[in-house]
Amino acid sequence: MAPLRCAGRLVLLASVLLLCLIPHLGWRLVRRRSPWPSRFLSLAARAIGARVILEGHPAQGDIFLLANHVSWIDILALGGATGTAFVSKDGVARWPVVGWLAAQNNTVFVSRERRGGLSGQMDALRSALTGHQPVTLFPEGTTGDGETLLPFKPTLLATLFPPPRPVIIQPVHIDYGAAVGDIAWVGDEPAVGNVLRILRRKGRLPVTIRFLSPFDPATCANRKAMAALARDRIAASMAAHHRSSAPPLPPV
Repeated sequence: MAPLRCAGRLVLLASVLLLCLIPHLGWRLVRRRSPWPSRFLSLAARAIGARVILEGHPAQGDIFLLANHVSWIDILALGGATGTAFVSKDGVARWPVVGWLAAQNNTVFVSRERRGGLSGQMDALRSALTGHQPVTLFPEGTTGDGETLLPFKPTLLATLFPPPRPVIIQPVHIDYGAAVGDIAWVGDEPAVGNVLRILRRKGRLPVTIRFLSPFDPATCANRKAMAALARDRIAASMAAHHRSSAPPLPPV
């Protein structure tokens, strides 16, 4: 049955893409911000079996979300729920189809290795923040096992000193519950292998998105303090919901 589940979900994903693509291109043709990328992400999450549960609410006004990172499903679930753009490694931009789709949602592509390009990357992120679209950063810099938090990397948070417009930071806890071991993308698992493994998975997948208490970046002394505050709030949420959490660590 696993191959049939995989094939069925791939057909659903293709159908969702076709359903959303034509109206999206129409909005782009008249140079208006399209609502269809977030609708695609929401429908794509359902197509692969995810059922998104929201706890709390996104903050009012312009928000910068800092979330733990477990799987590529995070993007479908959080993007579909909030309409957020994402900060992503620049290698994703070169992936067939996926890179183009990411660009349609105003993804900010950055390189974590190319130090010389940091100024341009921060300019791109500041520009994204001026568009009134929520922006999400996964400050661990990679996916984790969903049980612990890696240290947060605060480099790009320097964008908020000062922000290009008033922005509120909101930590977000993405929780797959008991299914996290089946979902987490860790180690050297190839991307295609991880996707196929999840598409073959039996049953529905509850994904809980917890919007935690937001804070004003102006209350933080620097980007490291900002990263530490967000990390502590996510770690506390993980501990409160019976997921083991790493003790607080200083950002690097």
